[in-house]
Amino acid sequence: MSNPDEKKVQTYQDWLTWDGTWELINGQAYNMTPAPTSLHQFIVGELHFALRTFFQNRNCFVFVAPFDVFFSEGEDYKSPDHVTQPDLSVVCSKDQISKNGCLGAPTVIIEVLSPSTALKDFNEKFNLYQKHGVQEYWIVDPGNRTVHVYSLQDGSYQIRNLYTEQEIVQSIVFKDLQVPMNRLFSLE
Repeated sequence: MSNPDEKKVQTYQDWLTWDGTWELINGQAYNMTPAPTSLHQFIVGELHFALRTFFQNRNCFVFVAPFDVFFSEGEDYKSPDHVTQPDLSVVCSKDQISKNGCLGAPTVIIEVLSPSTALKDFNEKFNLYQKHGVQEYWIVDPGNRTVHVYSLQDGSYQIRNLYTEQEIVQSIVFKDLQVPMNRLFSLE
């Protein structure tokens, strides 16, 4: 096992050899350390609980990181082009779930920002998820106490909602899914 040369274009075959937890987006290696803050983990836990409760008797499955999501430019997932580890993934097609993660776009992905991931979550991951058909993408910003919800329309994230501290986050794809913002930030 090794660590990637972060200046070199990487492949899935390279990714398989790396020590630690890494993402691969557009040939670029992204280290997933250091460990998230306690607030980050609290928010992920609250969202996981809300999503598991909501999807309990539905045909969707909720996964929390570390959980690999594989994206491929073709149909070949033996050598995917991109590997991400979203904080939360909602997968509504059991056929996409493999022993190693999710093959293709989950229905919903949620990322909780940290200082080291904010640019990647708003740029590289935003573009990757949009391109590969993630129907709904939430970006939770603990620093500003906001949640951005993006929904695909005609192949791009055209619907954008910004929720602030006292509001209730409303899913666009799942109309009945609502999460009170004050629950997410009650640790502070």
